[in-house]
Amino acid sequence: MNDTQDKLQAALTAAARGRITRREFTQLALASGVTLATANTMFAGAARAEPKKGGTFKIGVGHGATTDSMDPGLYPDQFTGTALWGTLANSLTEIDADGNVVGDIAESYEPSDGAKKWAFKVRKGATFHNGKPVTAEDVVASILHHTKEDSKSAAKSLLKDMTSIKADGAETVIFELSGGNADFPYTVSDYHMPIMPKNEDGSVDWQSGIRTGAYKLEKFEPGVSATFTKNENYYKTGKGWFDRVEFLSIKDVAARTNALIAGEINYMDRCDLKTLDMLKSNPDIEVQEITGYGHQVYVMDVRAKPFDDVNVRLALKHSLNREEIIEKVFLGHGQPGNDNPIAPTVKFAVEPQPKHTYDPEKAKAFLKKAGLDKLTVDLSVADAAFAGAVDSALLWKENAKACGIDLNVIREPDDSYWDNVWLKKAFVASYWSGRPTVDWMMTTAYAAGAAWNDTFWANPRFNELLVAARSETDEAKRAGMYAEMQQLLHDDGGLINLMFNSYVEAHGKNLGHNKVAANWQLDGMRIAERWWFTS
Repeated sequence: MNDTQDKLQAALTAAARGRITRREFTQLALASGVTLATANTMFAGAARAEPKKGGTFKIGVGHGATTDSMDPGLYPDQFTGTALWGTLANSLTEIDADGNVVGDIAESYEPSDGAKKWAFKVRKGATFHNGKPVTAEDVVASILHHTKEDSKSAAKSLLKDMTSIKADGAETVIFELSGGNADFPYTVSDYHMPIMPKNEDGSVDWQSGIRTGAYKLEKFEPGVSATFTKNENYYKTGKGWFDRVEFLSIKDVAARTNALIAGEINYMDRCDLKTLDMLKSNPDIEVQEITGYGHQVYVMDVRAKPFDDVNVRLALKHSLNREEIIEKVFLGHGQPGNDNPIAPTVKFAVEPQPKHTYDPEKAKAFLKKAGLDKLTVDLSVADAAFAGAVDSALLWKENAKACGIDLNVIREPDDSYWDNVWLKKAFVASYWSGRPTVDWMMTTAYAAGAAWNDTFWANPRFNELLVAARSETDEAKRAGMYAEMQQLLHDDGGLINLMFNSYVEAHGKNLGHNKVAANWQLDGMRIAERWWFTS
């Protein structure tokens, strides 16, 4: 082959692995002398890699707890999110592989009144697993499930500005908001808001597991496994290729890796970066690395002493050697964070100044402002928070000594971490998958009173800007508001963003897929719906 043919063959390989867009492939193909029609045919064939219907897809996930619930408002992580939402259910909208919001249960949506009012049309042909058609009333009940006064749902804060929701006939749902929100279609794509059947009393049936997704629930054992069978009546064509899907909670990364090598599972998330070379050398395994919005963090409860003093928070931020940790613990797989949760690829993202870098003298100066010569604090960690959390904390402990800070690293049990440590103890390791919009991320994690505000931060100016930015139609003004919010969180918040991490996952080479989404792990948590066996 000549150089042009070599490039075309490389493009075909990239298309088969979901690493090139149709437009990029077409440009290369046209330059190689093929026609547009031929280029489109070649791309379609390569991208689909001849999907084979059938088979049992087994996925090993590094999350899962015995306290996990079928209540979607309480889904805490990628196990429940991928199994009980991405496999079993659908929200009104979803995020595609390019980060765009598109209709899902809703086939269309339109704003009015300055984006204070939104009308969503329910997709014709969408049915629940029991055969019942999805109606506007089901959508209303599903959304209201998260808004009750005693609700602990992670979606409650996202719906705080919803003043009313009602069905307008069988197919139309009308949302009314207290202010304009151009990002509202993104909001209702959240994995905590699947559409569920309405009960006769107006509540929603979340207990049965009857949803709308590509697979029906067979069995769910919290903290152990979840199994599903194919939904033959799924409303999406070209989705849901497997006969059966099994999720296994395998929290120990060595056990997940061994299960993949032995062929006991077909896919694993959260690879051990120290063993990547071993996996890459295996001819039957492919390692996949995707850079998305995810970030690995340490968070302080700003209500608790000594973290209620911003000077203590700043001292700790300057005691962390992010670059060294990324290099030694994560082997370079990540980008240093700057105590801002908005990934650089998200619209309206900024880099707050000054950068929070490792600086013992600055750390000591901030301690002095807090009236302290030295500081001793407990830091609770577990690799359940993120792979490498323990090693990162131990290296941080060594670096912090030069800053006059003694970190007492407490290794917590993996299994109970999200129930007994996160949101319970004052200084802990955590992680966020990130969100594709500034508003969504900030509303979920940093708005005052949000269920998942794990720093318990409540900055009046920040919250004022959060509301105002939603309805601001002048993009320059909106950008300024979001920039100020990111700066406030950087300067005053209880977030220490160690790094924006890559999703490093591995799978058998007999799996096919299109372009992989980066909004969540496991192909946007919809891997079971989107992937297939090629042989």
